[in-house]
Amino acid sequence: MNYNLTAEHTYFTSDTHFNHGEIISFCKRPFADVEEMNETLIANWNRVIGKRDIVFHLGDFSFGGAAEWKNVLDWLNGKIFLILGNHDMKHLPKEFNYRFVEVVMQKYIKIHKQAIYLNHYPFLCYGGAYKNVWQLFGHVHTSENNTGWDAGCLSVLFPLQYDVGVDNNNFAPVSFEQVRCIIEQQKTMAMNHEENKNKEASLPDTLSNKDTRS
Repeated sequence: MNYNLTAEHTYFTSDTHFNHGEIISFCKRPFADVEEMNETLIANWNRVIGKRDIVFHLGDFSFGGAAEWKNVLDWLNGKIFLILGNHDMKHLPKEFNYRFVEVVMQKYIKIHKQAIYLNHYPFLCYGGAYKNVWQLFGHVHTSENNTGWDAGCLSVLFPLQYDVGVDNNNFAPVSFEQVRCIIEQQKTMAMNHEENKNKEASLPDTLSNKDTRS
């Protein structure tokens, strides 16, 4: 389907966990309580997102019941696509499906010929991983303070993958252009790392040239 996606009006986010008090201590978020967290996340969202913008939310949107979801959704700008996260399977009130443009498990989109695979989880293998297809994800709550179960997996991601979750992005959505710049930097770093490895491998074994006489 053609959603008229444009680079200047397309944004990504994940793992807002609105109304979830335990996420503050679990992810060491800098908020005193749920009220402060919700207010900050909503303010940051609306500072970035305009009424005409499209937001792909990659899961774990909110906790709570219908009243809590309504209180958040009534304040957020933009047209929101929800890629279901593990917590949404339990907490999303079915009567709120209509508040999203679409509610799906995963999605492929294309912006300015850039193919992007959207899923709540980071994948070690996905379609197009070797053909410049980005994979944007959430779930793992990437941050300097991350000590969660999935933290060790982050070292094996492709340069084309990026965590768009709020913990990794100053608690705000990120634009297509921001993601593009980050992925280009990751690709350059990976290429430089590979070149350095190849140079080291091609160096002569200096130990073999040492005088081993006693």
